[in-house]
Amino acid sequence: MPDSLALLLPDEQATRELGALLARSLSGATPTPVGGFVSLLLQGGLGSGKTTLVRGFVAALPGAQQAEVSSPSFNLMNIYPTTPQVAHFDLYRSPGHAPEEFHDALDDRRLLVVAEWIENIPRHDWPEEALHLEWSAVPSGRALEIRALGKTARGLLESLAPSFNQWRKLNQWQKG
Repeated sequence: MPDSLALLLPDEQATRELGALLARSLSGATPTPVGGFVSLLLQGGLGSGKTTLVRGFVAALPGAQQAEVSSPSFNLMNIYPTTPQVAHFDLYRSPGHAPEEFHDALDDRRLLVVAEWIENIPRHDWPEEALHLEWSAVPSGRALEIRALGKTARGLLESLAPSFNQWRKLNQWQKG
């Protein structure tokens, strides 16, 4: 099993469905070696689908009816009252360093961390166990590469791979 998968998401509905699938898998997965959840790290330009994926992700968790998902651009982090709770970060305004709140959330074993604009912080500040999703533009829909970082994340990606078949596109798109 490779450490990454290439997908083609044709529309917003597919992006939300992928978010829901990831939420069900991450929230029920075996804890990482340090006892927490595998994090979700999102990378892509404005309008690529990051927040849409988070909406689908949060909506699939118990307690979602109490959550209003929006990109936390000005307050850095939103905590959604789901089970487990989701700490949703927007790191767009954090170039060059990870904020203390990000490290605190990663250390909290009760929180499922989702971070948009992960490319704005140094790689050494990323969690050891994560799924890194990187969007790129293609003529039709959105291309997405999912990379597993860490042993637990690799096992999770391997178990999810059959669920992604509807979106798998091998050698049908290339990153520019």
